[in-house]
Amino acid sequence: MIVGIDLGTTNSLIGVMEAGFPVLLADAEGRRLTPSVVYFPADGSAPLVGAPAARMRLLEPARTVHSVKRFIGARSGEDSTTTDAARVPYEVDDATPGAPVSMRMDGRIHTPEEISSHILAKLKTDAERALGQMISRAVITVPAYFNEAQRAATRRAGELAGFKVERILNEPTAAALTYGLERLGEKSRVAVFDFGGGTFDLSILELSDGLFQVLATNGNTHLGGDDIDRVLAAQLLERFQEQFPAADVTSPILLSTLRDAAERAKMLLSTAMETRVEIPFAAGAESLVATITRDELEWLARPTVERCRFHCLRALEDAKLKPSDLQAVVLVGGSTRMPMVRALAGEIFEREPDTTQHPDEAVAMGAVIQAGILSGAVQNVTLLDVTPLSLGLETFGGLMNVLIPRNSTIPTKAGEMFTNAAANQRAMRIHVVQGEREMVRDNFSLGQFEIEFEPAPRYQARVGVQFEIDANGLLKVLARDTKTGLERVVELKSAVDVADERVGKMIADSVEHAFDDFHERRLIEARLKANEMKPAVRHALDAAGSELSAEERADIERRLADLNRALGGESLPALQEATSALDDATQTLATILMERAMEDALRKKGVI
Repeated sequence: MIVGIDLGTTNSLIGVMEAGFPVLLADAEGRRLTPSVVYFPADGSAPLVGAPAARMRLLEPARTVHSVKRFIGARSGEDSTTTDAARVPYEVDDATPGAPVSMRMDGRIHTPEEISSHILAKLKTDAERALGQMISRAVITVPAYFNEAQRAATRRAGELAGFKVERILNEPTAAALTYGLERLGEKSRVAVFDFGGGTFDLSILELSDGLFQVLATNGNTHLGGDDIDRVLAAQLLERFQEQFPAADVTSPILLSTLRDAAERAKMLLSTAMETRVEIPFAAGAESLVATITRDELEWLARPTVERCRFHCLRALEDAKLKPSDLQAVVLVGGSTRMPMVRALAGEIFEREPDTTQHPDEAVAMGAVIQAGILSGAVQNVTLLDVTPLSLGLETFGGLMNVLIPRNSTIPTKAGEMFTNAAANQRAMRIHVVQGEREMVRDNFSLGQFEIEFEPAPRYQARVGVQFEIDANGLLKVLARDTKTGLERVVELKSAVDVADERVGKMIADSVEHAFDDFHERRLIEARLKANEMKPAVRHALDAAGSELSAEERADIERRLADLNRALGGESLPALQEATSALDDATQTLATILMERAMEDALRKKGVI
């Protein structure tokens, strides 16, 4: 038996296929939603998880970890990590740039994977109680825009909880499975607009006779309902300061209480036009009373919600589709209950959004369906996902050579043959890069390693490099010396140190700087060609000897000098012109050397 799990920023769920239907399992109190919250008692006893921990969030916020999904797989020094760390009441240890982020409680370090494993372990216990049997296999969902490190960290969390993680599944893809299971005979293109507590994803899928193919995906793992709660809580704090100017506004308990009140007000304003916020004893014996209207909430939330627009338009562009090419836009995630979010989705996709799916449960149901596909309980359904960013490696001159373009259907593999740039070279450095820019320096390094080979003349060694992305979106790189068969295989499971704001910015920059990047690439390639040409011409001049006239030799020397001057500048046309002129000037030289080579070959064969 394989269970499906939605490990959410705010809430988590678990389910299983029963009698051919996906069923979500409840805990002992009958709740299907488990708050993704872990409380660490001061006495060192076992942590509380779920609803009991959520209640402690107001009493001991510094000991209660919530929204840990925003930190899983993250590294210190990233802008988003620093921002998120400043917004939570518990201590986040992100002082060492490049190091994994962790949480500190009473001097003890807790990793995001460990904290997430407590949530998963509770789900596992609840499921085993409900099913009356042990379970050990799971499908776990993640945001579509989770990078390699975040996916690997989620897998480790599952393993720490006692699961064998059979598949890491993208959340909007899971929601599409839920939407499309009853539409297996239909052919349609669907956009899944997934706006949850901590993340936003937009995926475009094509459904056709049981085949679910992801055409494009985009999103941001640091954009969600939490951000709306934060700005509304800041507004409530201003009201508090106006009413109680002498009160201490730095109290973690007060700030946590305001955040909780903001979250409840946001949910109420999805159906009401205004709500009354009352916080008893907010300042000693005094209570905070404030009225918040839907218009006020929408004014505060608009900058956050509008950030979804870019990701939607980018996904449409990547899929090469117009809004009119879609048959539906499906809303999932708790934040899509907000009228302004639904209005934005309708505006972008030029249609009334489909709200038939349960916003909190659609992803979990899809995870259960995927678990059913893997176990054989669900037949005639095939799921094809995509990789969100291009993958390649560094080549001579600092250029990126793409092996797997972004939005390639996974699982997939691709390879290419490379050679040595210097004579008697003994090893080749394989630098794996992820991104959309032409130059390696503008992309993200995933890792590097060396493959050794026997010394060989320039361009004689042959090293094959193959990238393979598995169904979980994890990358394996193989490099092999074709002469000796020596090979190295490296699994890059946790090497991506990239926050999604930077990924989104890089994609935008790839469009903004496309002309400049292309120009720089052509300039570098022209320089490489020119620098290869110079020693070759010098060698040919020496070999030609007296067969070349003095005038021809002088002309070639002038062209070489022109080429050297062009190499010292930044003008691509000047460099191309100088290279072409030298190529024209050496035609006679090339003919002489070719005729000599033919004579030598015929002489060796005894023809002359």
